[in-house]
Amino acid sequence: MLELRSRRPARATRKPPLLFVHGGYCDAWCWDRFFLPWFAELGHTAYAVSLRGHGTSSGAEALFLASLDDYVDDVDEAAGGLPAPPILIGHSMGAAVIERMMATRTVRASGLLAPVPPSGLVPVAARLATSTPAFGSHLLGLDPTHLSADVLTALRPFYFSDDVDPAVLAEATRHLNAESARVLFDLSLRLHWTEPQANAPTLVLGAQGDRIATPDDVRATARHHGVEAVIVPGMAHMLMLERQWEVVARGIATWIATLE
Repeated sequence: MLELRSRRPARATRKPPLLFVHGGYCDAWCWDRFFLPWFAELGHTAYAVSLRGHGTSSGAEALFLASLDDYVDDVDEAAGGLPAPPILIGHSMGAAVIERMMATRTVRASGLLAPVPPSGLVPVAARLATSTPAFGSHLLGLDPTHLSADVLTALRPFYFSDDVDPAVLAEATRHLNAESARVLFDLSLRLHWTEPQANAPTLVLGAQGDRIATPDDVRATARHHGVEAVIVPGMAHMLMLERQWEVVARGIATWIATLE
């Protein structure tokens, strides 16, 4: 059973539904804090799925066995239960899930936020290990049930800007989730052996201050999909939870408007 959060507009519209897919180590809450109600106000029925073993979705006991293709199946299941094909919007690992779907399925449209670059996680991990050796060791050994102050201190600058709302940061900490080692291995490989299917409009968006999916990483993904990257100023990796989150939401809404 998959957790599916939703926010609905006050009255029915013809606007397409949106399905948001979270990144690694978190769950659907990250979208529900700001994005889902904001897009519902615009007239979209907005959904966010927690992948297996995340949030309140089942599968935590076998999470270590889950592959990237299993996550694809989860998004496929969630999308298939909606009244109309949704626009898919994924963040980081969630963007990689959507890219895998784009290569194997017909997708209405896709928004890729702070995506894992086409070369996979190995170059990203090498860069982070060189600049901040503690980052990798803390992340690989992350146990959300035993979070120490030093772990949170080491990880926070990579995920959040200095001015993140303390209440949002505290709530995000409560939604930290273990991650599948098999998925991390899948993400370490080159992501794009198969070209995306044609005719799926794609948005690729990143943040100038992101130290995980850097602007250069985001541009590499955009080039793969034949589009121009949108780089928003400031912000860090968890851009949907930053104080300036509405800049990102408006960028997505502007892109969606071009599809209608």
